[in-house]
Amino acid sequence: MGRKSFEEVLQYTEYAMKTIEQKSMTEDEMRFFIDETRHNFDNHINPGFLAYRKSAGGDEMAMEWMANGDTFVDLHGKEYIDCLGGFGAFNCGHRHPTVVKNVMNQLEKQPLSSAELIDANRSLLARILADVTPGDLQYTFFTSSGTEAVECGIKMATLATGRHYYVAFKGDFHGKTLGSLSMTSKEHFRGPFLPLLQGTRHAPYGDLEYLKKLIDCMEYVGELPAAIIYEPIQGEAGVIIPPDDFIPGIREICDKYGIMMVADEVQAGMGRTGYLFATDYAGVAPDIMCLGKSISGSVVPLSACVCTEKAFEGMFPDPLLHSTTTGGNPLATSAGIAAFNVILGEDLCGNARKMGAIFMEGLEKLHQKYPKLLTTYRGRGLMIAMEFCDGDMGYEVVYEAFNRRLLLSGSLINAKTIRIEPPLNITEAHVREALDILDVSMDIVYKKHFA
Repeated sequence: MGRKSFEEVLQYTEYAMKTIEQKSMTEDEMRFFIDETRHNFDNHINPGFLAYRKSAGGDEMAMEWMANGDTFVDLHGKEYIDCLGGFGAFNCGHRHPTVVKNVMNQLEKQPLSSAELIDANRSLLARILADVTPGDLQYTFFTSSGTEAVECGIKMATLATGRHYYVAFKGDFHGKTLGSLSMTSKEHFRGPFLPLLQGTRHAPYGDLEYLKKLIDCMEYVGELPAAIIYEPIQGEAGVIIPPDDFIPGIREICDKYGIMMVADEVQAGMGRTGYLFATDYAGVAPDIMCLGKSISGSVVPLSACVCTEKAFEGMFPDPLLHSTTTGGNPLATSAGIAAFNVILGEDLCGNARKMGAIFMEGLEKLHQKYPKLLTTYRGRGLMIAMEFCDGDMGYEVVYEAFNRRLLLSGSLINAKTIRIEPPLNITEAHVREALDILDVSMDIVYKKHFA
């Protein structure tokens, strides 16, 4: 396409900045903006992306424009109930005023630090994490995305144990950077990039006896793992809840063999399941906890790897052995501080339990009404999955719901499941409206295929 002159690019930046400033558009401006966005996605992002986002990529293009609380408004002014919640990133809701205010307060002083002097915000949030996380988790390394937190956790486990083998589980999703991808289970994501970390083994999720036998064999051949990494509830696999003895069993195995227990709470944490951390259901504490998504207060990207002293002390001699330039910057950590203020102060964990119970009651009625379509459902708090008879029909339900202004989405590892993960401050009125929309949408799909 050729390089443009700096004058042309400068002019285009002026257009882009004006667009960001605008709160509304005329019909002509809107049509130009839609065409421009489509052109840019096809030529500068990925030509397959709009086709993949079938619900949103049509001629009118449902483009997110403004958001507040548990809803967002598209470019055309249509308001949607958000039951996707950014795949667990909007636990505090969209643009929570407490979080936005704290971020703006920091922005007026300094958005990014020099990374050479002391950044006080980082210490404040690290103290909060030490106080709210279970067990003896004490030291935090801040990053910007969930997969970075997992990468950090892998490295901390290796430093702490001196080992280079790892155990994860079938159905796990831990990210797509190379180390995290080694722990992620789906061949579709792993295959093009193999070989990855060669010391990684995958066990059936929830099968404690298999895990015991696997670790026993790894010890016998001299390949004990540095870490066993797990999701307390598997998100991308379709909200899979393990047996009650599974996570305590992992703790016992890790204690017996000196293995680091790594909890990936990137999606399930921060109140999503009705507890502050999903591992709290099991009554045990990991050695390393990976957090992301909503730890940012749903405003600024932030993630964290929280460790016990034993898991982290390998970093003491050289604090720059693992580092990041912008992870845990003042703007992001100010958002994280406010996130805990909101989640704890507004009891979003309690609201997640209450609204989750209403959803589950409504889904039982839908399951009874459309048994061939909605084969099962499951969840904890506001981490819920609907499992359909096949992926195509599940997508049809999502499409019909989207046309009625309810946003849902599928799972990366289980095509049959559609997740319900709204902001934790979703109102009861919107929960019941979402269930009504699901009823209408399922009725349309049910009659089409099973009449």
